[in-house]
Amino acid sequence: MSRKFLFLLASSRKPGVPGNSEQLARKAAEALPASVEQQWIRLTDHPLDPFEDLRHEGDGAYPQPTGNARMLLDATLSATDLVIVSPVYWYSLATPAKLYLDHWSGWLRVPGAGFRAAMGGRTLYGVAGHATRDRRVAEPLAGSLRLTAEFMGMDFGGVLLGSGTRPGQVHDDQDALDEAAAFFTAGAQRDRAEAA
Repeated sequence: MSRKFLFLLASSRKPGVPGNSEQLARKAAEALPASVEQQWIRLTDHPLDPFEDLRHEGDGAYPQPTGNARMLLDATLSATDLVIVSPVYWYSLATPAKLYLDHWSGWLRVPGAGFRAAMGGRTLYGVAGHATRDRRVAEPLAGSLRLTAEFMGMDFGGVLLGSGTRPGQVHDDQDALDEAAAFFTAGAQRDRAEAA
């Protein structure tokens, strides 16, 4: 399978000027080879219903997703590399990203979807903007994505962090811009080295 990156934009900002997380992700994506397909989806353009926990009702199976949930499931399964692009909100993922991941719990239980098996071996990354120079504020966000990757049998490519409050300020974070240039090629190598 040729590589396909799915960028899931989770900012709650109104459409218009991209936030720092998206700007940093696009900077990192510039370094991907032209042969790598890229798909960019703004989660707020495809809102999901609140997640319902049906595990202990009947046989615990979930119905086939429809509408936006079906589109996001299909896009997720078609990607070899998933990138959650989310600002750090209260030390964790923005609501659209968290809701998207909550729906994974249902997709794991959709008859015939084979979601967990299909996700195994793919790579999960994060790109996050935060409003301070203290990178510790992003530890819960990074931990959530790392543990998600472990649970799903995915590789974890790490989280690219950039500092900035107003849109565009991430371009003043030279360390983040330098990391962005090699982030997607270095991520998988970091994961393999840590696993060895």
